[in-house]
Amino acid sequence: MRAYDIIAKKRDGGELTAEEIRFFIHSFAKGDAVTEDQAAAWAMAVFLQGMTAAETAALTEAMVTSGETIDLSPIPGVKVDKHSTGGVGDTTTLILAPLVAAMGIPMAKMSGRGLGHTGGTLDKLESIPGLSIDMSREDFLAQVRSIGVAVAGQTADLVPADKKLYALRDVTATVESIPLIASSVMSKKLAAGADAILLDVKVGCGAFMKNIDDARELARAMVAIGQRLGRRTAALLTAMEQPLGNAVGNALEVAEAAAILANRDDCGFGPLSTDLREVTVELAARLAWMAGKADTVEAGLDLAEQTLLSGAALDRFRRFVEAQGGDSRVVDEPERLLPQAAIRRPLFAAQAGIVTALDAMAVGRAAALLGAGRTRKADPVDPAVGVVLHRRIGDAVEAGDKLAEIFANDDRWQGAAQALGDAYTIGRGDRHEREGWAKPPLILGEVYPDGEWPVQK
Repeated sequence: MRAYDIIAKKRDGGELTAEEIRFFIHSFAKGDAVTEDQAAAWAMAVFLQGMTAAETAALTEAMVTSGETIDLSPIPGVKVDKHSTGGVGDTTTLILAPLVAAMGIPMAKMSGRGLGHTGGTLDKLESIPGLSIDMSREDFLAQVRSIGVAVAGQTADLVPADKKLYALRDVTATVESIPLIASSVMSKKLAAGADAILLDVKVGCGAFMKNIDDARELARAMVAIGQRLGRRTAALLTAMEQPLGNAVGNALEVAEAAAILANRDDCGFGPLSTDLREVTVELAARLAWMAGKADTVEAGLDLAEQTLLSGAALDRFRRFVEAQGGDSRVVDEPERLLPQAAIRRPLFAAQAGIVTALDAMAVGRAAALLGAGRTRKADPVDPAVGVVLHRRIGDAVEAGDKLAEIFANDDRWQGAAQALGDAYTIGRGDRHEREGWAKPPLILGEVYPDGEWPVQK
């Protein structure tokens, strides 16, 4: 079997066998029979010709078996995982993980760092004083058995083929390929060992997928992979036209998550996003159904709401922080104990009207300018800086109302203020028009192995 023949076959529109894909991917991961040039040519052939569902599943399985996998079988119950395709102010994991654990569903989560406009889940957690995301495999499993939840960094031995292939795709204009994206995401989820996987596919200007058709295609591809490889998999399509949470920035997002878990009205830095809470509860409901804790999604919604309102999820978050070495007092006093920015600058509305648009990517860029994100993996992240939104799409404002607030540690706040101002669009309207403005939908669709159904309330 030769790499040349496999590349040529895919270039000419042929369907690769599972054996050919496995040979190619494993050889590339080992660095023996497939060179980087050949892997780049193969990725371009896939980008241009696409892949069948069988090929995509075979690619995913090959990437999974290129390295170590995590065996969660010693943990009783149905183990679940959630993956978001990424957005701005997407703090769902910090709320969802303890909430699901408090519902009696184990979540053993391997997460990554952020690369782009904001930090990733690990960056957010590391803004909690003392908290460590470096855990041995034994400690990771023991913590999930003990309290139902652990979040740790991905090891270099987990899906090494994906790491090598993604680095090539990033510099060869082959990132935007549905089969390659789907297999990249699902290989990491499958290697992490969960029995049930829920995918949160973001749609909108602040997401990787800008329109609903592309998002649905990606969701279907990932769900099909999970089904073919024996995992219960579903996807939720959620809106990302504006930031999901009001907080955009690592410590600020932790504060908002803690306040939602505590059923508070604000996080000490500003108001809470009802959108963030709603999407998190919707995700929890589906995980409850997928794990067999609820007979229907509607029953899962009831269970998630009851668990959140009872304070059990907040207590589980406190135990989780403490178990991973963090200062658990942060859960109750985030505005005092989390890293604090030296500079706070408000952004005011210049006119009265309705917020008709709030560009999520522009808000993300503002946070990145402050140091909340990174452009290269080696870049440092400032945990204290970011943006807190005070007005969202559909909100009526008067001239002089506070739209948002910038948290900074140097004069970069000035550039961030310009970017943040550009994010808001305020349309003029009389009082009647403002009161009648419809809130844009958050849940845009669902995908299951046997088809797609609308959300049922």
